[in-house]
Amino acid sequence: MASPKKEGFLTEEQREMLKIATQNAEVLSSSPRSPSKMVLPELHIKGGGGGGGGRATAVGVRHIRRSHSGKLVRVKKDGAGGKGTWGKLLDTNPVSRIDRNDPNYDSGEEPYELVGATVTDPIDDYKKSAATIIEEYFTTGDVELAATELRDLGSDEYHHLFVKKLVSMAMDRHDKEKEMTSVLLSALYADVISSGQISQGFFMLLESIDDLALDILDAVDVLALFIARAVVDEILPPAFLKKAMRTLSESSTGLQVIQTAEKSYLSAPHHAELVERRWGGTTHITVEEVKRKMTELLREYNEHGNTVEACRCIRELGVSFFHHEVVKRALILAMEIQTSEHLILKLLREASEECLISPSQMTRGFSRLAESLDDLSLDIPTAKSLFQTIVPKAISDGWLDPSFLKSKVSDEEHRDEGSEKLRKYKEEAVIIIHEYFLSDDIPELIRSLEDLAAPEYNPIFIKKLITLAMDRKHREKEMASVLLSALSMELFSGDDIVNGFIMLLESAEDTTLDILDASDELALFLARAVIDDVLAPLNLEEISNKLPCICSGSETVRIARSLVSARHSGERLLRCWGGGTGWAVEDAKDKIIKLLEEYDSGGDVGEACQCIRDLGMPFFNHEVVKKAIVMAMEKKKDRLLELLQECFGEGLITINQMTKGLSRVRDGLDDLALDIPDAEQKFLLYVEHARRHGWLLASF
Repeated sequence: MASPKKEGFLTEEQREMLKIATQNAEVLSSSPRSPSKMVLPELHIKGGGGGGGGRATAVGVRHIRRSHSGKLVRVKKDGAGGKGTWGKLLDTNPVSRIDRNDPNYDSGEEPYELVGATVTDPIDDYKKSAATIIEEYFTTGDVELAATELRDLGSDEYHHLFVKKLVSMAMDRHDKEKEMTSVLLSALYADVISSGQISQGFFMLLESIDDLALDILDAVDVLALFIARAVVDEILPPAFLKKAMRTLSESSTGLQVIQTAEKSYLSAPHHAELVERRWGGTTHITVEEVKRKMTELLREYNEHGNTVEACRCIRELGVSFFHHEVVKRALILAMEIQTSEHLILKLLREASEECLISPSQMTRGFSRLAESLDDLSLDIPTAKSLFQTIVPKAISDGWLDPSFLKSKVSDEEHRDEGSEKLRKYKEEAVIIIHEYFLSDDIPELIRSLEDLAAPEYNPIFIKKLITLAMDRKHREKEMASVLLSALSMELFSGDDIVNGFIMLLESAEDTTLDILDASDELALFLARAVIDDVLAPLNLEEISNKLPCICSGSETVRIARSLVSARHSGERLLRCWGGGTGWAVEDAKDKIIKLLEEYDSGGDVGEACQCIRDLGMPFFNHEVVKKAIVMAMEKKKDRLLELLQECFGEGLITINQMTKGLSRVRDGLDDLALDIPDAEQKFLLYVEHARRHGWLLASF
């Protein structure tokens, strides 16, 4: 059957031609100026007559393409370069180039250029900012700055990512950074990062522990310790462990982390103290460690003589403010091994020329050695003469300031100033403190101070005590705090304690030259004194107000306030140096209360006296008197007075301790009256009883 011949319909032949035309990407033209480039408003097709013998003409069909919607649309072409064609008539270069200077240039022929726009992901931005904050914190150790910068990010919903990033970065670093991480998490807890976000961050760490283990060999143990520490610091609830165990699959490495945290750390005896001290318990490198490294690098340099390597080691210590110690130790080594003098002076000269050791640190190192020459001469008899030959060499070589000689003369003149009594007191105080650190005998120390009979120098004793303790280990620091508690009850007044701390804070900058973390240690001593009732919280404000305007001690007081106001500060500060050495005030008070309660419930007076004797704290027996009087008021029993009489008769509690105990009760009568309305009347009766039995001094 013939195809329809009406205008507007296509024959099979025409349909085939149209199909081929629409499939071609580019259309062939007879010449660049082909008339077929004319725009046709529509496609005219003439049908032939008779049974298919007609001829239909499709004008410009090669410029027609079918759109996706089925319509025929004209496509602008220049008639060359189509698929299966030979290109333009005059083309000789297969690479077609568009010349903008060509008179026939058409901007529409320019190829399309896609301009990319960077799409930012808020999570990626947060992670980058978090990494910057963490790196800065590891460098500065400034908790407040890190908290402020984290708040300024304004993306609280992503803080669980900060927890993950912080811990994962610390896991691959030293113990110092690990400790700093735990400290920062405790500081940010609740105030900046919620409990739920901390839990979510740790859970994400458990899920990614396999990836972390690829770079960190002991990742399982380290993350387990971080989780245990978070539980001990009360920023992760213990229920987190059980919840994680239920959520993680049995084959998960994260489950192994939880089991390690629970069995190896949280189930161990005294686990809290062990976990808190696992990374050293301090966010700063210790003085002993720095000094040890300095000695090692100097001795290694003396063996190999590699100045470049020695300077690199000094630089890696990262304690530019403590380089005077390098100078001092280097000079001592030169005196001990005189054959090494040339090498040592060469190292100091190189370090000075490279600006590795500043002129002030160099001068300070020489000055410190000059001050200790008398002691050094005991081990190196020629120390003074050797020092006098080294100084001119250093000045002539240009790496020691010539002003050192002038300052040395003025220091010697200044040393002669002051009273002979004060100088002697300081010497005796140092001896007494050293003996105490060896013997841990508080009563003997108190007797020694009483023999000195110089109460006006009590603040100086406090300064000496804490300064010497700060340059020693945790045992001596704990002993110093314990001794302060005893002295505040027995010998020293509140003003003595306050003035002693003021003197310490005023000289804190000088102390820092010898003790790297002096400011932080002093803040701990202040905070511990408040917890031990040696200082009242208001005393911190008083101390701050009495400091000079330009003094770094004000920042130390601020840190102490922060430590005192922190959550669970009492328990933490009582354990800040281990807690186990000497006696603790709270432990002593608990034992006194227990022995009095046992005696009051029907115990033997002889057994009670033996318990008081076993405490081994005769200077603290006024607390026994105070507790016994208060308990007698509360229970309305005079049996406890019989115990005091027995202790006084045996000489177990002295008249001074009796008087002091009753004085402390009198000072707290206003508070007692809140619980015991007739406290004042009862107290007067007990005072009368004490006077009749000769318990009180006439001055009471």
